[in-house]
Amino acid sequence: MLELGVKFLISYFIGSLMGAMIVGKLRGGVDIRTMGSGNAGGTNALRTQGFLFALGVVVIDVGKGVVGAGVVPGLELPFVPQDPDISRTWLTIACSAAAVFGHVWPVYHGFQGGKGAATFVGTLIVLAPILIVGVLLVWISVVALTGYVGLATMTAATSLPIWVAATRLPDDQPLFIYLVVMAGCIVYWHRSNVARMRAGNELRNTRLMLFGPRGTTNTNEHN
Repeated sequence: MLELGVKFLISYFIGSLMGAMIVGKLRGGVDIRTMGSGNAGGTNALRTQGFLFALGVVVIDVGKGVVGAGVVPGLELPFVPQDPDISRTWLTIACSAAAVFGHVWPVYHGFQGGKGAATFVGTLIVLAPILIVGVLLVWISVVALTGYVGLATMTAATSLPIWVAATRLPDDQPLFIYLVVMAGCIVYWHRSNVARMRAGNELRNTRLMLFGPRGTTNTNEHN
């Protein structure tokens, strides 16, 4: 249990490194939490600071998911021996979840972070890279049809456990459980988007819509 606890915390601390804050410091102290929607995610970064700033944010936020899932579980740590009673698969799943939780509740920034999507995608690059194709297709389709970025993120996340259940169980039961938990969390973390959609005042990104008006719009962050 010591190995599990220590590596879970390491992944959480890595996940707490917010891309928006890191890139902002490199850009002379820019804090996008005081701009736009106030969300420390890639969409708000793109809207308020431009493409290169947003690209740096996304690379860091996805990258820490990759590190949490792909590097931390295999670390050889002093005074923390490998526990033969802990499944390597479940250890990887736990570290993946910890990285996402760190992004949402970053210890370095008052536990006020993003909505977990980018870091979740980073963990999928390690756990099941083939699923990235499906995530992107679903996300692009929903945004193109509706213009709702948050809805696209929730739909893409919830489609994953359904796909795995239909095609890969029982061999991938740990992955399935992880995807179910993450889908539920991502929907919960986007509850403000759901409330705005129900009220009819959720903002759309019409520039990404296949059928709809073209123009400058704001979007609600999903990272």
